[in-house]
Amino acid sequence: MAVAKTTPAVRGSRTGRPIMALLDLLGRRWTLRILWELRDQPLTFRALQQACGNLSPSVLNARLRELREAGILELREPEGYATTALAEGLGEILVPLDNWAKRWARQKR
Repeated sequence: MAVAKTTPAVRGSRTGRPIMALLDLLGRRWTLRILWELRDQPLTFRALQQACGNLSPSVLNARLRELREAGILELREPEGYATTALAEGLGEILVPLDNWAKRWARQKR
């Protein structure tokens, strides 16, 4: 049974399935860190850059653009960048993943 193509093809996938597009976006360098830093409150560009360990402005700009185009982030004046209502569900998924990762890290010691 063929699956309807709903999104453009992405790295590592010829199908363009939504899950593959999301994993491609989230797997880009610094994307998860940016989302993690914005999970509780909006941050200005400078504050977000510092929260990410002085991430290069060009990389931060590129990721912010990609996340805004995907509807995951928005720029709220004057607060700064914030996750959208659509992304709130994503944050709910990342917190349990963080909890699991902490348990996993303790097991590896």
